[in-house]
Amino acid sequence: MSQPDGLHEVASVLTLARSFLFVPANRPERYAKALASGAGAVIIDLEDAIGPEQKPAARVQLEESFALLGVADRDRVVIRINAAGTVWHADDLALVGKLAHQGLAGVVLPKAESPGQLAHLAASVGQACALLPMIETAAGLAAIDDIARSPQVARLLFGNLDFQADLGMACGPDEAELQPVRLALVMASRRAGLATAVDGVTPGTGDLAQVQADAERSRRSGLGARLCIHPQQVPVVNAALGPTAAEIDWASRVLAQSSLTGGSVFTLDGRMVDEPLLRKARHVLAQQQFV
Repeated sequence: MSQPDGLHEVASVLTLARSFLFVPANRPERYAKALASGAGAVIIDLEDAIGPEQKPAARVQLEESFALLGVADRDRVVIRINAAGTVWHADDLALVGKLAHQGLAGVVLPKAESPGQLAHLAASVGQACALLPMIETAAGLAAIDDIARSPQVARLLFGNLDFQADLGMACGPDEAELQPVRLALVMASRRAGLATAVDGVTPGTGDLAQVQADAERSRRSGLGARLCIHPQQVPVVNAALGPTAAEIDWASRVLAQSSLTGGSVFTLDGRMVDEPLLRKARHVLAQQQFV
């Protein structure tokens, strides 16, 4: 999907990120730690992490602290606002509208359910700010293609815990029951020409074996990133979703051979290499540069 000119540079950071780390908006002392965690992007949360009475103060803390961030850090920060239809949504829109003019990379819209919600958000933040809708409800899943094709959408995010709550599901630890939903996100992202979708969270902050298993499932399923709720999860997710040493070696040799053949089809390691595999090799090497 074509994006406004001002969105390309910011979107490139968000679309190649493998890990998105949440940090509560009312804990600005944690922003720097989150940004230094190795996460590809940091989600400053105004929604679930902040109680109703704390939200006004959290907005003030976020606005003041965002002004202290450097340009490179702002390119990696996105803000999760409260959902459309909540009493806090309008004030959140006013805040992200201000911060978008100061270099905010993107906004996460939880419980996204229609293109109209995204159009309203886009009108508030302008064209240089990426939108990241979270699919967390049956209504959102039903509208997934229209949501994915909405202007300024960089990636789809999966709210796996809220989705279970919305449908009354009780998934096992491997969340096998949610595989059809993950496939729907992968397919909708591909049809809309988006970067790979972002998988949900592993709720056990200290169970790194489960984090690794979940991240490996994400990769097998075609999702390219995960949401993280603790800095310890970040390196595990980055390693599981990043290219392996063998893949990097293969991609480097493919592109080197391609430059010698002038773009013609060639054979490497007994396999024909044509344009689809060249695209895959370029993607592998691009992924190598980001977390």
